[in-house]
Amino acid sequence: MALTIGKLLIANRGEIACRVIRTARRLGVRTVAVYSDADAGAQHVKQADEAYRIGPAPARESYLKIEAVIAAAKQSGADAIHPGYGFLSENAEFAEACAQAGIVFVGPPASSIRAMGGKSAAKALMEKAGVPVVPGYHGEAQDLKTFTAEAKRIGYPVLIKASAGGGGKGMRIVETEGGLAEAVEGAQREAKSAFGDDRLLVEKYLLRPRHIEIQVFADGHGNAVYLFERDCSIQRRHQKVIEEAPAPGMTAERRRAMGEAAVRAAQAVGYRGAGTVEFIAAPDGTFYFMEMNTRLQVEHPVTEMITGQDLVEWQLRVAQGEALPLTQDQLRINGHAFEVRLYAEDPARDFLPATGTLRHLRFPATGPHVRVDTGVTAGDAVSIHYDPMIAKLIVWDRDRESARRRLVGALADTEIVGLSTNRSFLATLAAHPSFAGGEVDTGFIARHRTALVPPPAPAPETAIGLVALALMLTRQSQAQEEARRSSDPYSPWHLAGGWRLNDDAHHVLRLRDPVAGEIAVTVHFRGSGVLVDLPGASVMARGTLLGTRLDAMLGGVRHHATFLRRGDELTLVIAGHNHTLMLANPLAEAGDGAVGSGGLTAPMPGKIVALRVAAGAAVKRGAPLLVLEAMKMEHTIAAPADGVVERLRYKVGDQVEEGAELVAFKVAEA
Repeated sequence: MALTIGKLLIANRGEIACRVIRTARRLGVRTVAVYSDADAGAQHVKQADEAYRIGPAPARESYLKIEAVIAAAKQSGADAIHPGYGFLSENAEFAEACAQAGIVFVGPPASSIRAMGGKSAAKALMEKAGVPVVPGYHGEAQDLKTFTAEAKRIGYPVLIKASAGGGGKGMRIVETEGGLAEAVEGAQREAKSAFGDDRLLVEKYLLRPRHIEIQVFADGHGNAVYLFERDCSIQRRHQKVIEEAPAPGMTAERRRAMGEAAVRAAQAVGYRGAGTVEFIAAPDGTFYFMEMNTRLQVEHPVTEMITGQDLVEWQLRVAQGEALPLTQDQLRINGHAFEVRLYAEDPARDFLPATGTLRHLRFPATGPHVRVDTGVTAGDAVSIHYDPMIAKLIVWDRDRESARRRLVGALADTEIVGLSTNRSFLATLAAHPSFAGGEVDTGFIARHRTALVPPPAPAPETAIGLVALALMLTRQSQAQEEARRSSDPYSPWHLAGGWRLNDDAHHVLRLRDPVAGEIAVTVHFRGSGVLVDLPGASVMARGTLLGTRLDAMLGGVRHHATFLRRGDELTLVIAGHNHTLMLANPLAEAGDGAVGSGGLTAPMPGKIVALRVAAGAAVKRGAPLLVLEAMKMEHTIAAPADGVVERLRYKVGDQVEEGAELVAFKVAEA
């Protein structure tokens, strides 16, 4: 059946906006993008049929402004609005504003959003519907005395959670009563900033639990189904890292029990459209309702891969009044799928978000087994204003192990240069024996952190040899170009082969490795190739460099790599791993001294939201000094050693740039 929706506005940005546009275009629906000043050149703006500016870069002044989005919809003549996920997707006022404007909201009724938007009220509602819930406190009183008493009743460890929203924001694990006050304060502030609502709830924190969610769908004709489960247990900072479907070790009986409970949850609030009911599952097989996300989830592609269904198409059809395309008995699981989220972040720095320009970006070839959902391309910037996700990489195959191997291969074929990412971390995780064996729970990353985030290692000799070869090929190409432009193209001074009168033809390269320090590499020219003297051995090398693509033979082994140079910075990407070396410049050598010595700097751009100490305070190592908010998360700057805070250079509310000195700090004498 053809869609009656003729023009669809996507009230979102990035990869989800591009993903919705893809389905709409297939269905013959024209699309409208909205954008902030920071996104004027973004991919979702380029891909949509029309695009409208809705405000400055900060989300609260653009993507979160209901009146601006509605105005853009009216101006464009859009019949419907798809909210994507995040931003206004679970905002009941936005759903009502769409209805008042005569625009179809591609989502559930406002009443359903309200019923499930407050986690505390939702838990009470689920208990009435016969859905098991985690022991906890979901009351109206929000004072520290109440939280302290309830946490003691529940028993530590407990989980402090924002009553509204999700994504790990406004969430803290508290091991003992001594850490409760600070956790409550930080969670309230973070929840207020992210969702405009600082209400919290307290739940029992289960040890080694699994996070399993059920995809549900309901229409306006009384039909409701579940499209099976996704296991989202591999998490860091309460945010999902790897999602898979179906869940490892899931029995048919347990799948049916969880699916039917999820459908009861949806029916209890008169649900319509796509939703996700999230459960926490104990090792003994018992499961408890956590929350319902009244929108399409980030990880919906794995469900699409194993069911063969386009969930965005289902959303559009249900929104215009159609019945669900399939019944429960018609739905089947086919194979296994994984999704990983490629983020601009630094796993070695506790997954601190990163900003910068994507100088180089290459994804694996897509097809039946590999899918890439992204909203960026090479040259785009990851800014401080929005979530730092670069792309979602999704793979499918006939069983879990085959799909896992696909994931390892797809990550090896992914190349990102320009900022820190979690690509290597994901590759290590996907190849970990325990993950391969299905040992998944929410503590997996913390338990295996040493193996998953090893200390920095020097570049391997293979990478050093390939960099040396690439440099020689670059110089040769430059010399040939200079010779072509010269009045004497046959002059020996145009040769790049290290020609010397009565001497061996060679070059000495001085490279600096961030871990190993300076490395001297001698390259001897030998007719058809070069002999590279590496620290451990001498190997023959030859190859071609076309643009950034290096095809080489090194020591009799063929390699395919990417080589990029920016000034003295040399980056080689091989099997997805980045190796960066610097050309050492003796004239630029500097001492160890100190501009800003004794100062603590901002690890990334952000806003000061709390000061924990005053100037002149004596503090112990690890003591919190201030709190920096960046990319929707809070980051505590702590004392690096025992010492004295000499000066606080910023006040609460100030915006700071990456590298700005925040605190003048004097280390105590031993």
